[in-house]
Amino acid sequence: MFRFESTVLGGAPVFSVMREAFPLAELTSFKGIFNATTNVILSRMESGESYDAALKYAQSIGLAETDPTNDVDGWDAAIKVAALVTVLWDTPLTPQQVNPTGIRGITAEMIANAKAEGKRYKLVCSAEKVDGKVEASVSTQLVDAASPLYGMMNSSTGITFRTDVILDYSIVLSEKPGMQGGPVETAYGLFADFVNIGK
Repeated sequence: MFRFESTVLGGAPVFSVMREAFPLAELTSFKGIFNATTNVILSRMESGESYDAALKYAQSIGLAETDPTNDVDGWDAAIKVAALVTVLWDTPLTPQQVNPTGIRGITAEMIANAKAEGKRYKLVCSAEKVDGKVEASVSTQLVDAASPLYGMMNSSTGITFRTDVILDYSIVLSEKPGMQGGPVETAYGLFADFVNIGK
């Protein structure tokens, strides 16, 4: 068997939920935050830090790479969206087809204006199946308090599935004190794969 649970959201059972918990459900869409680095940067900018300072912090805790391009330009998130679409809908999709837009264009002024309106910027990963065709995207979007993504701050990540039988089923990998990119959660996902293969 080939299992890959930790490729998206670390140890959260993203693939297993659809494979095992909802084997007869038809997935219509998903939306989430898949990249902890950009979420940390945007969260710290909301607290008043500059983009550069927030990026340096993410690098200092080992969350962002020395070259942060894949994270801040959305490619890491696009790879994860492509993986989910390919597996969950059995529809091959490449990151290039997702064509991500990252967070480099978000300014302190934009963050402040959004905050004044009770909103915040998030790097949103989404895909929807319409008339048999999948439309996927990774882009920085404004979300309000009604969105499940609104409360995902710092290194928290998560996903909301929408199916024909259960609307908006959410999985959130929440930040805990000292969490720096979720190595324990990722290791758990690998271990769980070994156990499931063994079963």
